[in-house]
Amino acid sequence: MALSHPHRPSALKQQNKKHQTLGHRSKGSVAKSNKGRISVKTLSKKAKKELSREQRKHRSKQIRAFKKEAAILRKRGLGTANNPPFLATVVPLCPNINPRKVLKTLAACDKAATITTSSQGIMHISCPRFRQRFSFVVPPVNDLYAVLDSVKVSDTLMLLWPAEELGEAADLLLSSVLAQGLPAPVHIVAGLEDMSQKAVLESALAQDQDMMVTEDLEQELSTRLVLEEPSIHKKHHKKHQSRQNLIKDIELRFPGPAKLYSLERDQDALMILRQIGAQKQRPLYFRDSRPHILAENVEFIEEGSSGTLKIHGYIRGKSLSVNGLVHIPGWGEYQMSRIDSSPDPHPLLLHSRDSEANVMDGGTFMLAESDPALQETLTSTNEVDPMEGEQTWPTEEELAEAEQSISSKPRTKRVPKGTSDYQAAWILESEEEEEEDDDDESRSNMDDGFAPVDNVSQDGYECEDDNEEEYEMTVTDAEGVNYDDKIDYGAEIDALQKLKNAREDAMFPDEVDTPMDMPASIRFQKFRGLQSFRTSPWDPNENLPVDYSRIFQFENFRHTKKRVMNEEKQGALPGWYVVVHIADVPRHLYDNHVSSHSPLAVFGLLIHEQKMSVINVVIKSHSLGHLRPIKSKERLIFHIGYRRFANAPIFSEHSTGNKHKLFRYFQPGSTVVATMFAPITFPPASVMVFRERPDGAQDLVATGSLLSVDPKRIVTKRVVLSGHPFKINRKTAVVRYMFFNRDDVLWFKPVELRTKWGRRGHIKEPLGTHGHMKCQFDGQLKSQDTVLLNLYKRVFPKWTFDPYVARPPPLYTFRSSHDMEERTSGEENTGEQPCQKKAKTVKFHSARL
Repeated sequence: MALSHPHRPSALKQQNKKHQTLGHRSKGSVAKSNKGRISVKTLSKKAKKELSREQRKHRSKQIRAFKKEAAILRKRGLGTANNPPFLATVVPLCPNINPRKVLKTLAACDKAATITTSSQGIMHISCPRFRQRFSFVVPPVNDLYAVLDSVKVSDTLMLLWPAEELGEAADLLLSSVLAQGLPAPVHIVAGLEDMSQKAVLESALAQDQDMMVTEDLEQELSTRLVLEEPSIHKKHHKKHQSRQNLIKDIELRFPGPAKLYSLERDQDALMILRQIGAQKQRPLYFRDSRPHILAENVEFIEEGSSGTLKIHGYIRGKSLSVNGLVHIPGWGEYQMSRIDSSPDPHPLLLHSRDSEANVMDGGTFMLAESDPALQETLTSTNEVDPMEGEQTWPTEEELAEAEQSISSKPRTKRVPKGTSDYQAAWILESEEEEEEDDDDESRSNMDDGFAPVDNVSQDGYECEDDNEEEYEMTVTDAEGVNYDDKIDYGAEIDALQKLKNAREDAMFPDEVDTPMDMPASIRFQKFRGLQSFRTSPWDPNENLPVDYSRIFQFENFRHTKKRVMNEEKQGALPGWYVVVHIADVPRHLYDNHVSSHSPLAVFGLLIHEQKMSVINVVIKSHSLGHLRPIKSKERLIFHIGYRRFANAPIFSEHSTGNKHKLFRYFQPGSTVVATMFAPITFPPASVMVFRERPDGAQDLVATGSLLSVDPKRIVTKRVVLSGHPFKINRKTAVVRYMFFNRDDVLWFKPVELRTKWGRRGHIKEPLGTHGHMKCQFDGQLKSQDTVLLNLYKRVFPKWTFDPYVARPPPLYTFRSSHDMEERTSGEENTGEQPCQKKAKTVKFHSARL
């Protein structure tokens, strides 16, 4: 019989909590005992009001109605009688397209419309059918800056597409417009009918080319053009195919579905006007948050070398205050003396009550005049006082205390044993102290701009490589005559050296050879070691250059931006036609504007935007023009929002944290942050970067946006010293070639070491007098590994801001028909020549009627 044992539960058995009958209280009993008192924790919490279903539906209905009303007000803010007209910039993407023909077609589509033209060549269409007004501006087709300035203030961009493929100039123009900020686009195709007919004729000729005799080619072609008209079906097919190809090209370049218009009938022109007035407007924040004017008429009242510039136009965006400042792209910042109100010269209805009232009022009258006590100053930099950081002359009490402290301190010297006081007075300072004094003098006198010189001889020329192959090249007389006179060999050598340095920096980033002719402690005296690049502290106000005393800094940039953007603006309201008097404008700027025939745009500045500070912009490489690396501190041309200027920035990585590593080169296909001294601009704002060629042409190398205005952003330059393991014993190794004397090893002993294979370690002690050192690592070291030592130094941008930028050369080269005839006759007289592609004859159409 088996023995019965009682079951004993293990430690893992579930133990249920017993119900405390005496201590349990219901919610009602707890409420009675509290007698209406509420705990502090409950009071401190934010009360969440639970809405019922009907209340939630009512709230969503209110939000929907508010958004709808805001959209209606935004839509009615353009084109109506009391608001500025729709402003459209007409940009042909081919020099063969005449934009004035397009404007004539738009003007003739509605017989009841009123057509007026300003002195600046802006055509206005007042259309009673749509109860809207339209303004069309045609900038010079071959001036990139004129097109960009006009697009900055436009509500609509009318692109005239050719039937054939786009050229390099059109690609540059479209890329620049998209990077700056795209308004609401309208795509119009020009010459589609001619291209379809030409394609049908070419296909018909290609089919019969084998059957035709060369002598009868001209006769057959003439008879075919006269007798055989292309079939309507084939012509329509070619036209449809060309249209579909063009739509695909537009959809690749522009966001959203593409809608292509043509101007074959008057009904098509009415559809374009309807599209401009009814389409959704695309916001441009740097434009919509500031007042801006496109000049309808420009007058200059000369007062010596400068004068007063009178600009007539509609105020758009925000209200314009007479006490603020205005910025003219390419000209700079100026003050306003007064603002006058003028009757609208392009009303919606010529015989309306408003227009008759303006005529009865007598025309122009003064709206506001500047107040010197309230007007913004043109001061952009702080006045630097060189004696501000100097110490004042001490008083007699301070001099007495200093003498007493000096006399009370005993001076100790190291002397041999048994030396008397008299003998010790004649002993000179020790050699170590003399060396320290010499080091201090050398540190103060030396610059940190030394760099290792490789493959360079004493006379400054590059050393020839023995392994380099020599070869001979046969050149014909036509190619070799005066060939060297056309090439700058020195510039080619400099470009080759830059490419070599950029390639070396990409392969071995920040690695520098330790100099052998001077101590590394002197060469890298301004550098420091960091235990952790991410977490180690670095004071942003430490050792600032003198240029930082000239700039302005915000205590909290985000709060200042929010306050400035939400501030109520007082002045002339948007939609008014005013005359702005801009004071102290140089005469030569007005003369350049008259000769260029370009549109003139004026932007009102927000508070503090005329002052200088350190700005940071994020830019991404653009494949159109960024083909070779750009060195840091190289001169570039920046378009930031409504400004353009030249500067030489420093590049750094775009990362989080309070320290950012310097990039010596802006490599193609990368994204960097450019830091420079420039006027304050509140984001968001678009950024375009151009690089200027020796001939004056400009390449679009990068696009991006404004990141911040922060002088405290720390950009650190890293220097990597490399050494090689000489003897390895488990975790200990002897490293050489990093230093070449014993003192440098002791100087850099506290700095942490790392290897390319991920090991970390430190210097234990120097070995010998030639720079060998014993190092300890956290693991077994490989013989093919490389030991690295990282040093850091903060770098600052240079003051290279240049507000005046030269315009690039024309996008297109225009030739007259007379020059083409001379060139053709010259080719016929030269006899047999190889076939060359002839340039097209382009007729330039002025922007004025």
